Amino acid sequence: MDAQVSKLFPEVDLSPFRVFDRAEWAHLRADAPLTLSFDEIKGLQSLNDRLSLEEVVEIYLPLSRLLSLYVAATQGLFKATQRFLEAVGDGKVPYIIGIAGSVAVGKSTTARVLETLLARWPNTPKVSLITTDGFLLPNAELQRLGLMERKGFPESYDSMALLKFLSRIKAGERQVAAPVYSHVVYDVMPDEAMVIDRPDILIVEGLNVLQPPKLPRDAQPIPFVSDFFDFSIYIDADEDILRRWYVDRFMALRQTAFRKPGSFFRRYADVSEGEALITAHGLWDRINLPNLRQNIFPTRPRADLILRKGENHSIEEVALRRL
Repeated sequence: MDAQVSKLFPEVDLSPFRVFDRAEWAHLRADAPLTLSFDEIKGLQSLNDRLSLEEVVEIYLPLSRLLSLYVAATQGLFKATQRFLEAVGDGKVPYIIGIAGSVAVGKSTTARVLETLLARWPNTPKVSLITTDGFLLPNAELQRLGLMERKGFPESYDSMALLKFLSRIKAGERQVAAPVYSHVVYDVMPDEAMVIDRPDILIVEGLNVLQPPKLPRDAQPIPFVSDFFDFSIYIDADEDILRRWYVDRFMALRQTAFRKPGSFFRRYADVSEGEALITAHGLWDRINLPNLRQNIFPTRPRADLILRKGENHSIEEVALRRL
């Protein structure tokens, strides 16, 4: 249908996104101050990811400025609604930002940079960050269900627990606990939790946070995780680039996290480089690539903003959904 309309009206841009190259986006920083030091920037990047001062200035400062404006507008709208409803209370409800994208694309780096930048804007002094890894089913349950090879796929999460968590956050509850995941032991930590206490902004980072659930056969209404988001970001890169980043990270982890006591992947630390490469490519082809194609990439159009990365990990293009 869109193709037919495009032929009839070739001058009309039917995309819901406005696309900016790096220079165009960098211009939108305006007078937003750089509040991160060089050492802080280095401390925010994930293993095998790259984060430069230029990236922060040209990409993340304009984005943090945009989000700060959105948060302020949403806060004003909420207060206006409270007045209309003659509601009692302080009117504080967290603004929730979802960040989605493939394994190894750099979601954690983006989430930490935004968390730090947004916390230094005057209207958002309290910013919290969680990952949906904590809502994965424990390994014992995944093994019982035969889902260890599907870890990271939608069915490997306790989706109801995540929905309840987000619902409580949006209801303005205090001291809401979220489960904690360890990438060293590759499992949810049963006796650990992080407490989220009514932040101004909550960033939720995860593979499938933009995916709608399967509709129930009994036609009962069911919420989506993204229903609780006020703004969503998808981090994008070509498949062959993502494969290379994943394999490079796997090889780097052999010298770091894989050697820690209790590491789930300890057995890969001492195998030959050739064996490790075969393992890394096998994990990508068997698990991460199918998940990307079936579940993650199809959600890209649902995002409010897409950050498109090139081969050197830098963001080359930004697509912002039209209002």
